[in-house]
Amino acid sequence: MAAPDNEKSRLDDAARAGWLYFIAGHTQDEIAKMLQVSRASAQRLVSLCLAERLITFRLEHPIAACMELASRLKARFDLVHCDVVPSDPAAPLSNAGIAERSANLLETTLRSETPVIVALGTGRAVRAAVERVSPIERPDHQIVSLVGNISADGSARFYDTVGRLADRTGARHYPMPLPFLMSSEDERNRMVRIDPIARVRAVAAKADLRLIGIGQMDQKAQVHVDGFVTREELLEMMRLGAIGELTGWAYDAKGRLIKGGTNKRLTSIPPQIPAEQTTIAAAVGAAKVPAIKAALAGRVINGLITDEATARAVLDR
Repeated sequence: MAAPDNEKSRLDDAARAGWLYFIAGHTQDEIAKMLQVSRASAQRLVSLCLAERLITFRLEHPIAACMELASRLKARFDLVHCDVVPSDPAAPLSNAGIAERSANLLETTLRSETPVIVALGTGRAVRAAVERVSPIERPDHQIVSLVGNISADGSARFYDTVGRLADRTGARHYPMPLPFLMSSEDERNRMVRIDPIARVRAVAAKADLRLIGIGQMDQKAQVHVDGFVTREELLEMMRLGAIGELTGWAYDAKGRLIKGGTNKRLTSIPPQIPAEQTTIAAAVGAAKVPAIKAALAGRVINGLITDEATARAVLDR
């Protein structure tokens, strides 16, 4: 028998309070203000969340509002996977929630006894997800990078997701031992044909799951902030119509890859358009909404993990 509406609403509130307390790390006083209830009520909601086993190490109760948003996103963009987590009112750019759900996705994939290939992009959300994956011995699995792991100054990338996930699983891993950008298109074409690099790309082409981040292309673009592209290169891509990027590949408002600029020198494995493999982006924040919309509309991705506020903005026509 279905729970009455008031009981369902009470469990939704308890699940939301539990998420804010156990996942986002807020105090009960902070939760009371966010949910506009008394501190005693916030405490009872957190206790109810535990008593009803809505949360263990991960949130197990699908909050109704999040479920509805995920369902609408899946239907509108014909997605193979969509998770929407509660927004954190005090930290709208926090990736804690999407990292937790991405980690859950990775663990579900990695629990398979059949050998699987997981391909990883870059970004803080992907890195945070890998850090949350519980150790599991899966030596028959393969972890492969979609992105060159050498910065312009010759140093290795800080967000080495492939090596970290391999440490946690014992899986064979394949980094991409190339600079993010080469000095010319001809040099890029020569380098990606080198046998070891070609082998990495061949493994990535067979990936069962691609987990990536999405970046906006504006003055605060992560590829620029992290030193992968110069300000001049960023401005050139913006002039060419770039609105977003994934694994460094810049695309326009319709999800079409930009034909010039840094895309001509990029060593990252190019996305399939439309996406054929399971390609899931983890992204959150108002600044990324245009990039997320374009990636969805252009079928650059076929899965999304985001939060309530971002999901609503993406669905807003």
